[in-house]
Amino acid sequence: MNPLTEIQNPIPFHLITPGHVESAIDQLLGEASQAIENIAGLTSPRTYENTLAAFDGATEKLDHATTLVRHLEAVATSPELRAAHNAVEPKTTEFYSRIPLHAGLWKAVRSYAETEDAKALTGVRKRHLAKTIDFFRRHGAELDDAGKQRLAEIDVELAQITTKFAENVLDSTNAFEEVFTSEDQLAGLPASAIDAAKASAHAKGVDGWRFTLQAPSYVALITYLDDAAVRRRFYLAYQTRACEGSFDNRALVPRILELRNEKARLLGFRDFADYAVADRMAKTGARAMEFLENLHTRSLASFQQENGQLQTFRRELEGPHAPQLEAWDVAYYSEKERQARYDFDEEQLRPYFPLHRVIDGMFETASRVFGVTVAEAPGVPVWHEDVKHYEIREGGQLLGSFYADWHPRETKRGGAWMDAFVTGEPAVAGRHHVGAICGNLTPPVNGNPALLTHREVETIFHEFGHLLHHCLSRSEVRGFSGTSVAWDFVELPSQIMENWCWERESLDLIARHWQTGDPIPDDLLQKMRRARVYRAANAQMRQLSFGMIDLRLHREYDAARDGDVVDYTRQMLAAFSPAPLPSNHAMILAFTHLFASPVGYGAGYYSYKWAEVLDADAFSLFLEKGIFHQETGVRFRQSILEKGDTAEPDELFRAFRGRDPELTALLERQGLAA
Repeated sequence: MNPLTEIQNPIPFHLITPGHVESAIDQLLGEASQAIENIAGLTSPRTYENTLAAFDGATEKLDHATTLVRHLEAVATSPELRAAHNAVEPKTTEFYSRIPLHAGLWKAVRSYAETEDAKALTGVRKRHLAKTIDFFRRHGAELDDAGKQRLAEIDVELAQITTKFAENVLDSTNAFEEVFTSEDQLAGLPASAIDAAKASAHAKGVDGWRFTLQAPSYVALITYLDDAAVRRRFYLAYQTRACEGSFDNRALVPRILELRNEKARLLGFRDFADYAVADRMAKTGARAMEFLENLHTRSLASFQQENGQLQTFRRELEGPHAPQLEAWDVAYYSEKERQARYDFDEEQLRPYFPLHRVIDGMFETASRVFGVTVAEAPGVPVWHEDVKHYEIREGGQLLGSFYADWHPRETKRGGAWMDAFVTGEPAVAGRHHVGAICGNLTPPVNGNPALLTHREVETIFHEFGHLLHHCLSRSEVRGFSGTSVAWDFVELPSQIMENWCWERESLDLIARHWQTGDPIPDDLLQKMRRARVYRAANAQMRQLSFGMIDLRLHREYDAARDGDVVDYTRQMLAAFSPAPLPSNHAMILAFTHLFASPVGYGAGYYSYKWAEVLDADAFSLFLEKGIFHQETGVRFRQSILEKGDTAEPDELFRAFRGRDPELTALLERQGLAA
């Protein structure tokens, strides 16, 4: 039996091979196609169950298999798996893109909408019908045959070239490394970075200290290494990934933008931003841009002040003739200023954040806030020996299970993310939710546990928030479950979890010295909290720059008029940068959030800031009531986490907070309130 053709519990990861992929996907494409034909060709009276519910489940097995294949290609890639993934992707993309173009299916939905059964719908089922009709219209159901054909062609090409974009970023990241052979070259680096580099070199069978562009290695080097020439070399390598040779994405980005905008215009929208945002909280690209510009205006003075202070600090260290900061100097001198101004070095926190303790404390936090228990459940197949498996329960009921894969590998893409493998049915025994959380965190070294930075701890909590959104979902409509919500709302459950990484009560659960078991000392905690707002305007401007570039590319950029996309984006980024950008700066060519999938965060990067406003305002209620106030936690769970897309996001937020979101809490948290 092909392990990809059925939804199994547990998932048989140990049995899945690249050779299974094409045959499974071909089979499931046939089954899903037949299910759709059955709905379209139904001769008996139409009901919710035989039309909308049947449509909701028609592609479930195919969705599951394609998710597993995409996931494995992201965490355990090989030439064979990549080839298999690339072979099936055009088929699946074309199939999914043709669903809303299926004339018989569209007729079936419209016919059902005219029935008395449909007119009597209420609540979630009424919303399901309305959103299904909108789905068909937004995806071309009312186009003529030529328009439908072109739309399908666009979707297939987008899938192919965005996959190629992601592959180029991964391959170019892996292509760069340096091995230092003298301890003199390591000056400034903390012991944790030195040990990790030594272990990396050993794993490659070489002597010395190996550094790469993978996040734990690169961030440590650019932040702490004294040698500015080496920092410059790594910075330029990182910011010019995927811009030359066989990894070059320079031609792909304009083509992706061109195809997205063609698709949007074909469907009656001004541009891709309006198309992407129409069913989100912002509603239009213009409103999303207005939101970012408002935050930009309120952050600009503090941003300029912070950068002036950093240059002054460098002159305090090196004399009045110290040169202007370069882009590869900013993180280095910022960390030194943080240490000097706040007597705080983030490395001081590492011993208090052993990975196993962070995980246990996070689970205890979830228990106290949301009333669930999370425990390891070993003995199931996994895709790598580092992967752990857990279960989420309430009383005796199994709500969900998930896998955790935290450390970088050369066969694994960068970043951190959550995957949803199975959308369960809470009311049906044995049909629980299944997901995964993945990251690229500092690995264990020299037999010691993995000791994390505080930022990495926030990453774990962030992804766990997404995971809870999936596993605690209680929607009868599969397509409304968990994270299947508006993109500018989806980050609320993840970002709110980061707040528990800053409070003494919760930190005492999360943070214990890996050798002594002591909690973070009060003086260190206070330093950490004071330093939280250090260069907050710069952090804000960085995120705003990504959001504004995203929207301008999808609303305004014209290759014929505006020229090279790298030059175009570099000029815009320069206004948000604390130091001049080098002439070959090309970060846009490795911006996987925007270009590694047909939609992804395209025209949606503003969502991070939008959701940050929501999370700060929502957490202010926990600060008022108590961070472990379970009544508030259960209210958040019932109003947000369980609901998925069963109601409009602003309605869900009001159900929890009692009012619309306000900007004040975010600005106060950042120290930017006027």
